[in-house]
Amino acid sequence: MKATIALLAAALFLILPAPPLRSAEWSGALEQILKVGPEGAGNAEAAKAWGELTAHGSEVILPVLEAMETAGPIARNWMRSAVETVFERELAAKAALPADRIKAFVLDRKNEPNARRLAFDLYGKVSPEEAKSLIPGMIDDPSAPLRRDAVAQLLTEGQAQLGAGEKEKSLATLDRALDAARDIDQIDAVAKLLREKLEQKLDLPKHFGFLMHWQLIAPFDNTDRKGFDTVYPPETEINLSSAYEGKEGKSVTWQEYATSDDYGKVDFNTPFSPLKQVTGYAYAEFTAGEAREAEIRLGCKNAWKIWFNGELLFGRDEYHRGQRIDQYSLPVALKEGKNTILVKACQNEQEQDWTVQWEFQMRVCDSTGTAILATDRKPTPEKAAPARRPAAAATPAPAPAPAQ
Repeated sequence: MKATIALLAAALFLILPAPPLRSAEWSGALEQILKVGPEGAGNAEAAKAWGELTAHGSEVILPVLEAMETAGPIARNWMRSAVETVFERELAAKAALPADRIKAFVLDRKNEPNARRLAFDLYGKVSPEEAKSLIPGMIDDPSAPLRRDAVAQLLTEGQAQLGAGEKEKSLATLDRALDAARDIDQIDAVAKLLREKLEQKLDLPKHFGFLMHWQLIAPFDNTDRKGFDTVYPPETEINLSSAYEGKEGKSVTWQEYATSDDYGKVDFNTPFSPLKQVTGYAYAEFTAGEAREAEIRLGCKNAWKIWFNGELLFGRDEYHRGQRIDQYSLPVALKEGKNTILVKACQNEQEQDWTVQWEFQMRVCDSTGTAILATDRKPTPEKAAPARRPAAAATPAPAPAPAQ
């Protein structure tokens, strides 16, 4: 009887909500950290708040993880540091840690991806074998940082199968890894094995849903970076047969453009030559088979804006902060039939080699990153064969020396 009561008490403990947190003691410090802005704005105040926050115990871990949902990148770094500091101190002191609640936070796919990854790392320190057992189930996780470990396991397994001569098993395993991979290094590693070792022909742009066919128009002016806010004609009408006044009064027209890049890179420098202090536009149409929720995922190191079906989605007036696939995720509602996408990309005045890029990449997918393809998707353009160097002219053999 006592054992039964004990079990019931334990079960109730697991399902009852956590007791109210004494948030008044540290909520002000957390709110101060959330105010940290770009270029170091609020760093001094955040440093003081960080000290106040980390003076508390493990009761702050979950609230800080939850607050990362609304935090900017810099504030998130402060919060990550605070969580790690408190956790490591409590772990070293062998104090009680909310392991079950941390695990539940990891498993709740609605939570912020980076916070979930941090929580997973913490959980691995208190329950390493249990944390390891969670990895295979993350192969379809919407969080790329968590999915990465599951992809790594499949990649290792596929390589081992390949080394053992089990080509069919390796092919099936690596196909699963490619479906799940979201990071360039893992995609490249899997693609290399499939192409070179298993002789598979891959269409990566189609596999990931990159948009390869566009109409481009440029250059419009971006002197003193004014182009980002200047409304040029493509923002008010899309007429692919029209000509407009561009930079320095020159006439500009729409040009067809197709990319064969594995990751859908659209390079304005190719048709327009490398230019500075300019603005360009790219237009595409996407025919959806049904109305559904989707995401537009963009990679771009220039200042940019995106319009979807004529409505401004978002924009960032920043330059050369790095570029990667899925750098920005923008939720959209696809309508059945034609949907329109307009991208504005601004190039600034910097002249260093690493500022030459005037480009972007874009794909359409669901919330897990699985491609959504247009019903009328055109074939992926073939990559141009590398130019062969002309054979060197044969050098005539020297004439034999005259006999002595």
